[in-house]
Amino acid sequence: MGALYAENFDPERDARQVVEGIVQTVRHEHPDLTVHTEVIEGHPAPTLIDASQGAELLVVGSRGHGAFVGMLLGSVSEHCVSHAQCPVGVVRHKRESS
Repeated sequence: MGALYAENFDPERDARQVVEGIVQTVRHEHPDLTVHTEVIEGHPAPTLIDASQGAELLVVGSRGHGAFVGMLLGSVSEHCVSHAQCPVGVVRHKRESS
């Protein structure tokens, strides 16, 4: 049987590259803003709640793909809003124009 993943598959490295690209744009546009990044393996909701301890702000995205039609927040963002130890900013995904 062949390998399940490509030999050079490294999800942590890939995640770091994506995050750094986004953060570089933010830092360029807002040079006085302090941004801390960390790549952590685990289920998003409890991992983000743990990260909220001692934070000034937790920012999460939401595509609104919850179980109920018309739901404003996804399950992870809703969990963070309800349980985080700091203020939470929820950024909605922009819908494609048709």
